[in-house]
Amino acid sequence: MNIKSLLLGSAAALLAVSGARAADAVVVAEPEPAEYVKICDVYGAGYFYIPGTETCLRIGGYIRYDAGFGDRGSLDGARTTDRLDGDVQDTWRKNARLALRTWTGQETELGTLKTYTETRFNFGNSNGGGEAANSAVSLKFAWIQLGGLRIGKDESAFDSFIGYAGNVIQDTLVPYGDKDTNLISYTFDAGNGFSALISLEQGSGTNTIDSYVPHVVGGLKYKGDWGSLTGVVAYNSAYEEWAGKVRLDVKATSELSLFVMGGYGSDDNIDRNFYKLWGGTWAVWGGATYKFNEKTSFNAQVSYDDDENLGVAVNVAYEIVPGFVITPEVDFVHEGNFGKPGHTSWTKATDKNSVGGIVRFQRNF
Repeated sequence: MNIKSLLLGSAAALLAVSGARAADAVVVAEPEPAEYVKICDVYGAGYFYIPGTETCLRIGGYIRYDAGFGDRGSLDGARTTDRLDGDVQDTWRKNARLALRTWTGQETELGTLKTYTETRFNFGNSNGGGEAANSAVSLKFAWIQLGGLRIGKDESAFDSFIGYAGNVIQDTLVPYGDKDTNLISYTFDAGNGFSALISLEQGSGTNTIDSYVPHVVGGLKYKGDWGSLTGVVAYNSAYEEWAGKVRLDVKATSELSLFVMGGYGSDDNIDRNFYKLWGGTWAVWGGATYKFNEKTSFNAQVSYDDDENLGVAVNVAYEIVPGFVITPEVDFVHEGNFGKPGHTSWTKATDKNSVGGIVRFQRNF
């Protein structure tokens, strides 16, 4: 065997071994392309598809900072104790809030399936004391809706269906109904401006139902280009009381919108309940919004009830930049009678007047 044969044999052996190892080598798979989030524009801006599903999701909310001043009690001032001499004195009532919201939407064979949630986190002395602290986390909304059927945590249809009392911050100087409740409701939209609602509600606090019989709210609405006309009626099963409201909204011009709302309710077993929170049997609310331009609007509300309680609220809302609004407001309350003679909670006010207000900074996202 010569050197040439030895070299050729060695080379052949090496190639054979290398080929065997190559056959056993691990093949690295090509990386799969990343699945990017897809925009969903079916339900409006801000929605995107949850990867791997047909469900559209939107995440948003707001951050708010309130600074209240004035008379404590009816308005937004607070009371505290002087740290040095112990005197009771007035102070700001402040509150910072983070509200987180989620919306989902999906088309099904039974209609659009939606959900909505809102959770609130607060820090301040808004509980009425002088010491600022974190407040309990609150669940404001958590409902599921399929077509016109809605179930879950919501605000009472006695308020949400007919509308709230204007675009002022302090819209409950004369209150028009409570809000927090679990409910099962159905809204029928006839498609020609007419809609109807029925809502079975649990209530909250001392107005929570005390049997299997729910509170019941019914409503009718007609909406046109000129505005809308709405009526609601509610029955409180716990106290066997009823209340109703009628509201007219008018678009007077492209800049000016007006509303007036009247309420009437019974108080045979309790002066004020979940639906009739105003004093006496009747109350009225009226207000206006005037848009000076795209950034600035003027809002006003006047309210009055059967117990001679009067509320006036006026503000200017200014959008500094898109999504960031500052709203200074001034409020006035005249406290009249509470209840009426013969009721255990009746007292006679001495024509007490309160003045105060609030400055709100809010960033929506």
